[in-house]
Amino acid sequence: MDAQGGWNYMSEQFYSDAKLYDRLFPGSEQPLSFYRAEADRQGGSVLELGSGTGRKLIPIASDGHPSTGLELSPEMLAEARRKADERGVVVEWLLGDMREFDLRRTFDLVFIAANSLLHLQEADDLVECFRSVRRHLAPGGRLVFDVFNPSVRMLAEADGVRRRRDTLSFVDPDRGVVQVDVEETYDAAAQVTRGTWFFSTDAAPDFVVAPLEMRSIFPQELPLLLSLGGLRVVERFGDWSRAPFTSDAALQLYVCTPD
Repeated sequence: MDAQGGWNYMSEQFYSDAKLYDRLFPGSEQPLSFYRAEADRQGGSVLELGSGTGRKLIPIASDGHPSTGLELSPEMLAEARRKADERGVVVEWLLGDMREFDLRRTFDLVFIAANSLLHLQEADDLVECFRSVRRHLAPGGRLVFDVFNPSVRMLAEADGVRRRRDTLSFVDPDRGVVQVDVEETYDAAAQVTRGTWFFSTDAAPDFVVAPLEMRSIFPQELPLLLSLGGLRVVERFGDWSRAPFTSDAALQLYVCTPD
């Protein structure tokens, strides 16, 4: 774990090109609709941890919620600020670490979207994050977050072989069609998938090669980690439609309150 960051140092390069990130992961309507609905249900102020390029927080702010985004990557933060300014949306953007922060105020909703929590590899880091969230929740406030539900089959397929991910290909206005290859191994002792992502065009093979490491958090772990952080689970869903969580759900979607 990088002493200055909320994720492993090896993953920082992955987020250094914010525009490339947005083209790789354009986002979908369901997660955005879910988090907008959570903000409306809670009312009041919103804090997003790991706010990225503002894909969810800018629309939430445009709905009238006082919004703050905390992000570790300066490049992602700059792109979020540019997008918000372009759309005339007021958001307070802060550079910071989701493990330990003190904004000297509380929020009605804190959310951590799109697996951002999984950059925290150690159990102590996760607990520290939850404790920081607990200190920033207003009375009646909620923490909402989503992480993937680890699949043993998929983890077993992380065999160190470089493979093309056709579903991740995208068009870059300057480069043309960009193909993405991924090479991954799974460290079972650490519960961390260690990957390398290769971005290529016909004219420029491997023009970006970026490491990315993501932790797996299994369903029985999360309530315990949350409890250690002073939070308790009040709802758990398996998809964006709020269906109950089941063993074959691809998603773990948690709603938590102070314990």
